[in-house]
Order: sequence, then C-alpha cells, then structure tokens
Amino acid sequence: MAGKSSEHLWFDHALLPSGWASGVAITIEGGLIAAVSVDVAPPSGAVRGRSLLPGLTNLHSHAFQRAMSGLTEVRGNGQGSFWSWRNLLYRFVSRIGPEDIHAITAMAYAEMLEAGFTRVCEFHYVHNDQSGQRYADPAEMAGQVVRAAGDTGLGLTLLPVFYAHSGFGEQPPMDGQKRFLSDLEGFAALLEAARKHGANQPDFVLGLAPHSLRAVTPAELKALLGMDKAGPVHIHIAEQEKEVEDCLAWSGARPVEWLLHNADVGPRWCLVHATHTNDREIHGIAKTGAVAGLCPVTEANLGDGLFDGHAFVSYGGHYGVGTDSNVSISAADELRMLEYSQRFKTLSRNVMTGEGYASTGRSLFEHALSGGGRAAGIAVGLAPGNPADMAALSAAVLPEVADGGDRVLDAWVFRGKNQAISDVWRRGDHIVQGGQHIHRPSIEARYKAALGKLLA
Repeated sequence: MAGKSSEHLWFDHALLPSGWASGVAITIEGGLIAAVSVDVAPPSGAVRGRSLLPGLTNLHSHAFQRAMSGLTEVRGNGQGSFWSWRNLLYRFVSRIGPEDIHAITAMAYAEMLEAGFTRVCEFHYVHNDQSGQRYADPAEMAGQVVRAAGDTGLGLTLLPVFYAHSGFGEQPPMDGQKRFLSDLEGFAALLEAARKHGANQPDFVLGLAPHSLRAVTPAELKALLGMDKAGPVHIHIAEQEKEVEDCLAWSGARPVEWLLHNADVGPRWCLVHATHTNDREIHGIAKTGAVAGLCPVTEANLGDGLFDGHAFVSYGGHYGVGTDSNVSISAADELRMLEYSQRFKTLSRNVMTGEGYASTGRSLFEHALSGGGRAAGIAVGLAPGNPADMAALSAAVLPEVADGGDRVLDAWVFRGKNQAISDVWRRGDHIVQGGQHIHRPSIEARYKAALGKLLA
C-alpha cells in the first residue's frame, strides 16, 4: 500500500508534540506529513474530524498466537501457570504452515490498526518447518509476516528471534521448541533473508531478538549483538519467578542484574516484561535509557505478576505497551490495565501520571507513544517529516467531551471502548474507516479458513 500523492486533513483538536492544538490542518505528501498548521479554517476538500492522535506502536507481538485466543482458558491437572500454557502453545504451533501464519498475522494486524496501533514490533520465532528443518528460504515464515504487514498496511519492525536452548546452562531444546531453533550461522542467513523480504516495505525496520537469557548463552548473545550494532534489540526477561530462580542458580545473579552487568544495554534495547525486578534493577533499566516493554493484558492472562511501573516512572524510565499473545488487541485496554495493575499494587489512584501531567490518560498515552517509537526504531508524532500515522476518535462515542484535550484521552482509555477509534491513517493511507479495516471481509475470511483447518 502506498500513500496518496497529496491529501489534506483538518481536525477540531489534535495532539501535537507541543501538546493539544485547535483548528489543525495536516498536509500529507507521499505518505509523510508535509505540513502542520494550527488555528486555521478547514482547507477546501479536507477530510474533517474532531480529535486526532498520533498512531501508537505495539511494541511486542507474537501475531500467530491470535489464533489461540480463548482456547487456553481450561484448567488441567494441578495449578495452571505460564509453563502449562506454554505446553499448549507448543502443541498448537506444531501444525501451523506458512499460509496459516500469513492469514492469522493479517487478522491480528488488521485488528491492531482498528485499535489505533499503526506499527508493530513483531517478536517472530516460528522459523522452521513442522519437522524442525529449515525452509529453502530461511526467512520463509518471516516473509509471511512481512507479507501480512504489506496486505494490511501496518508498519513493521521485524524482530527475528534467536532461540537455541531450553534453559540456563545450555540445556538441550525440547521437542516442542524445534520450530524455533537456530545456530549462529543459520540465524545470520535468516536475518539477511528477512532484510530482503522487507526491502520494498515502506519504513520497514529490522532488528533482532535474543529470545531470553535461558535460550541463549553469553557467547551467543555477544555474537548476536555483533550482527547488528544499530537496530532495535528486544529480549524477554524476568517474566516469571522460576526464571529468576533458575538464573540465580546458574549465575548467582538475577536476570536483569546479569544483563545490565554483561551487555551494553542502552536506548535501542527493549526489555520485555521485566516483571520480577527489584528496585535496584528498575533503577538500572531507567538509567540505561532502555524501554520497558509492558504487556499488561497478557501478563494478567498468564499470571506473570506486576511490574513496578510507579517506581520506574519516578526514575525517569521509558516504557511502551504491547499486545504480546494477542488474547485481546486494544491499545486502550493495555493502557488501562497498566494503570489499574499499579492501583492494585499501590492501593492508590492515578499512579502512572508522570511529573508534569494532570491527566492519567495523557501521561499513559504519551509515554507509550515515545517508548514505543524508541523500541521500534522510528520517529513518532504529528510532525513534518514523520510518517502520516494517525488515529481519529469518534465523536459519536465521546459526545460529551467535544472540547477535546486530555479529557478525550481519559475517556478513551478508561471507558474501554475500542470503537472509539473511527479512522486510522497509516503512511497516508486511510486504512480504517468507520471503525473497520477497509479489507476486513477478505482478511477475516482467510483467517477463519485457516483456523478451521488448524482446529479440525
């Protein structure tokens, strides 16, 4: 998809890098924002609306897990946990083929756009065929992700995952992990093939993702970081208490503690979850400029635990939100769950309202915007030169906040109505109209056909 050569939008209110402005005219040329004017009358022929927001980045997604949504809420023998959920995941992923990955990913990406996300950081780890062998194209499955992003119009930061071991100390992989595995040589080839798949996608970003400290050795981590010294680096870390215990047994240090002492963690890093961290580790993450990749809905669904967001913000930390397992795809849900989880933890209200903010919705949104952009390796915001990525809020859903401003954000985040997003532009393409992706019927039909086959 490519943006129109030129288009004009005009909104009563828009959230610019400098704050809320009224009477905002935006000119789009070649998919980029060419000009922004404020306090002006609507240009002739301009698309008009009430409240306009910059598009958010979904900083952590496993798109194929969208097909598992609602299928794992059954308790088996004993206490359910992340680890029992993971066993179900392995059984599900054993059946997925390339066309299935494309169909499921396209459905997830269309829903992300409908929810106000305009870019995703796809933490992609299904690389091999059902027998565990490489495809002729080592990035066959990653290519299907790129294809789905192109079909839906969603911006893509692709993070191929390196996965070699089942646990700390080079434990051999389990059979259920055979579709994820790489060695360093094979992973280098996968990265190069993935780069070629994304070459024709507008503002495509390629990074890399050591899956977790339990899945890579220190030597492998060092080698991976040498493969790409500039792009985003994402890693799962300290998601579960067992992971912390196993890391202590292996190294004498906690996962985040070990990483901060043994890797050059900085602003291009995204530490996903970091759920089980102490105050010293939280302070350490903040000092590096790395982004905490928080996925509150999935973390609740899996029983992961609570990140100390209140302390992290007080230390000046950067964070963004992601939909992770895609059990629910909603930017507002993630932001609301983040704030509510902190209220449970602190027994107080308006916890994630950073210094200088009166509105919790505004604070959550702008932190997620900035942190998501950093994690994705892109520029964000309604400013000239940036991709024309933006979302309009529906006046019909938020009728009593006609004056715009922070009350609109508070209403959107805390009422929990996804349909509040009426329109979305991604690189100038008006891809969501009336709350629905313009290609939803065909995308949904392919998705249902794939799911029917997988669940047969």
